[in-house]
Formats: sequence, structure tokens, C-alpha cells
Amino acid sequence: MSAYRAVKVVVEHHADGYVAYPLGLKGVVVGQGDTYAEALRDVESAIRFHVESFGEEALDPDPESPVLEALVAEAAVQVK
Repeated sequence: MSAYRAVKVVVEHHADGYVAYPLGLKGVVVGQGDTYAEALRDVESAIRFHVESFGEEALDPDPESPVLEALVAEAAVQVK
């Protein structure tokens, strides 16, 4: 029987579609799509493949400090 793990995912909306990536995984995993739902499905598939390739340990890069919450904020940066 398979177990499910919750993975926090960031989904960005760009002019040409959506890009999604998980937080806190070892390695790089990215999904994309024309819609939010497509990007989310694509990144879920990519996460499954990543875990199949590298093992369940890829989900826990630092078990002592898991990602508890993800926030989006703006920062003012002075440029020349």
C-alpha cells in the first residue's frame, strides 16, 4: 500500500504559462503547463519520478528543519 506525503509547491504564473516547483526537496524538480492545473499535475508527476529515481530520502533534505510554511513577499531593492 502506498503512503501519501504532503509537499509544498510554488506555482508561478508567467505570460507564457505556469511553472511549478516543490520546496524542500533534494535536487531540482520543475513542472510546467498552460494552466495552473496542468503545471500542478506536471510537477506532481516529476516529484513521483524524482522519488522513484532517488528514493524517499529526496523528500527530506533536512528532517530537523522541514518547510513549515511558504510565503510570498515583495522586497524593495535599490538598483543603479
